[in-house]
Amino acid sequence: MNHALVIGGGPAGLMAAEELASAGVKVTVCDAMPSIGRKFLMAGKSGLNLTKDESLEAMLPQYFEAAGPLTPMLREFDAAAVKDWARGLGQEIFTGSTGRVFPKAMKASPLLRAWVQRLSGAGVVFRTRMRWRGWEDGRVVFDGPNGPETIAAEVTVLALGGGSWSRLGSDGAWQEVLVARGVEMMPLAPSNAGLSLLWTDHMAPHFGQALKAVRWQAGSMSSRGEAIVSARGLEGGGIYSLTPAIRNNAPLTVDLVPDRAAADLEKQLSSKAGNLRLSNWLKKSLRLPPVKTGLFFEMVQGATLARADWVRTVKALPLRHAGILPMDEAISTAGGVAFQALTPALMFKEIPGVFCAGEMLNWEAPTGGYLITGCLATGRWAGKEAARYIAEVA
Repeated sequence: MNHALVIGGGPAGLMAAEELASAGVKVTVCDAMPSIGRKFLMAGKSGLNLTKDESLEAMLPQYFEAAGPLTPMLREFDAAAVKDWARGLGQEIFTGSTGRVFPKAMKASPLLRAWVQRLSGAGVVFRTRMRWRGWEDGRVVFDGPNGPETIAAEVTVLALGGGSWSRLGSDGAWQEVLVARGVEMMPLAPSNAGLSLLWTDHMAPHFGQALKAVRWQAGSMSSRGEAIVSARGLEGGGIYSLTPAIRNNAPLTVDLVPDRAAADLEKQLSSKAGNLRLSNWLKKSLRLPPVKTGLFFEMVQGATLARADWVRTVKALPLRHAGILPMDEAISTAGGVAFQALTPALMFKEIPGVFCAGEMLNWEAPTGGYLITGCLATGRWAGKEAARYIAEVA
């Protein structure tokens, strides 16, 4: 019986294992951590967002430059397929008001348990504390719980994750091994990451509060999502989705009153007394909550604004920041294995019989279900193509 190795026990790796097992291939899943799916479980702690209930055409732009190579994979495993897959694991799901799809349990653990049970029933073997080190004489090398170990396999699927949350297993250490084999690689970079701001003491009372009903703008990218003011800066979907533009040094601004046109604000302001103070206009006329007025004055930093600049500033407040928070703290990463280094089947051109899936690939997407959908779709594709490779070549 042909043998396949899947290295990495996250969503992409488990989906690849399922495809291989369903094709009658003997599968072993190896993971470096003491248990599988650790990042998946952590992602589900605040509500496991499986996908976005929208058409493929609406989803594709969320994958930026990688939309082209990912299209066939997402077409075969789109939002509808993700929902069917979750239901097939006995998980009730629901769609929120924003179109985001969650399991009713809101956690990843029930889904993961059901998935592992189904895979085990299909004959998939799981081995943990197996840290991948590369190849030696055609065999896959690991640092196992009892020391170095090699395993022979007809095909291997690498699904080792990106470079964030290293304590959960995604440390990006695989890059060195693949570069040594001539694989083209794009540098890993933070994606869906928070923003570092060096606050003065005046912002401390606002830590933990949410900036709501705002519009963020970074270059050509914009977002209406919320952000939380933390001691280190800003966190939340409103900022996360702009990471690609911020990473490329696009200036960042925030519209504190996005539902009010500048012309209407100018008209209202012109009707006010000439001795009106800026702070009173913000608090009483615009009725901004304290966290918004705090951010306004934090960014203005004591500069005297001419009355003619008030509206322009409140509609596009420049955010002076210290850059993106460290990659290891990001939700996901950009960069990784270049699609040019792979065949359309996601097999390495330089390493026949070895496939790649998940966050190792050079793609990124905002939170909101796109990340997990992308991992599941690429894992399924790699597993299916690896099974085909065994049938035709191995």
